[in-house]
Amino acid sequence: MRPVGIVDAASHLPEHEVGREFFERHARPDDPLLRHPMFRAPEFRRYARRDETGADLIERAIGALAGRHGWDTVRGVDVLLTYNGLPDVPFLGSGAEVARRAGLHPTTIVDVHNGHCAVLPHLLDLATTLLQRAGADSALLCVAQTAGRIFTQPTVRVSAHASVPGDGAAVVLLRAGARPASPILATAVHHYPEYAPDVGITLDDGRLYWEPGTAEMDIRFDGRKAENVVERGTKIVPEVVRAACAEAGVDLAGVDLLITNQPNRLLLRNWARDLGIPAERHFDTFDRYGNLFGAGAPVNLDHALRAGRLRPGSLLVLAGFAGAGELAAAAVVRWGGDSGDSSDKAVWRVGRNEHER
Repeated sequence: MRPVGIVDAASHLPEHEVGREFFERHARPDDPLLRHPMFRAPEFRRYARRDETGADLIERAIGALAGRHGWDTVRGVDVLLTYNGLPDVPFLGSGAEVARRAGLHPTTIVDVHNGHCAVLPHLLDLATTLLQRAGADSALLCVAQTAGRIFTQPTVRVSAHASVPGDGAAVVLLRAGARPASPILATAVHHYPEYAPDVGITLDDGRLYWEPGTAEMDIRFDGRKAENVVERGTKIVPEVVRAACAEAGVDLAGVDLLITNQPNRLLLRNWARDLGIPAERHFDTFDRYGNLFGAGAPVNLDHALRAGRLRPGSLLVLAGFAGAGELAAAAVVRWGGDSGDSSDKAVWRVGRNEHER
């Protein structure tokens, strides 16, 4: 199987920053979830403007990537995969619009609507498969999150869970070839469709989200659902990480950096503890940007690179879970190559989609 690797990542965060005090000022003191550890607020988060779309944020992240690698490199990609947590237009993803703005002419454009918080390792799995075909040598993965601003609505911001999400976007450039700079050693994707009904939205007037009305859209949460999400997330992310590491033939003790989605401090702590990875090797930007949903892992990858946290030979694991736990995914990457070992002992194994109960 032809090797595929990560070339680089770039991100863009909206300018509008909101501190914790904004939500403390509006918090409802009788909210039963106010002190739930799942909803402990980050110090800051960023929000897209009302008129700012996911495609806008992706376009700026692509511009940052092109600034480092040149527009010819970016515009030459063969595969474009996009995920937009809050679609800019009903029925459509952002792929065609992103391609139009950036001047891309890929042979394949796919808008991915699942994956959510685990979308980066999920996209790495999909992209690696697509790049195995003849004539496809590079891919651009684009992730946008602009749903954070939903939680600033007057009747929503009083809820405990409103203070956690933020907005942002990131892109990741991949290339296939004999010896990619940072090869993807393995991926794993596990599906749990039995948990899908636990994800939903609510409107106080009882209307469906597409029906006319004035009630503000919110995410449905209660104490039981919060406990279920924490319990599932604590379990399924370490499981999928172990599966990907086993597929790659690497030991968890050798992981130099773990990057996950960042739903809250509780799950970040639980994952590092379960996997035996010291907190200093589990990179996050939670206090700066909050829960970025699907954009969390790629934004953190860009920030980790700029902070010098990945050096040639570093073993990187990217992981996360989606929604209420209906999907978990992980990818193992040898950053900057194999640190001098040219034995090809990691056989570029791209993981299987699995349904585990």
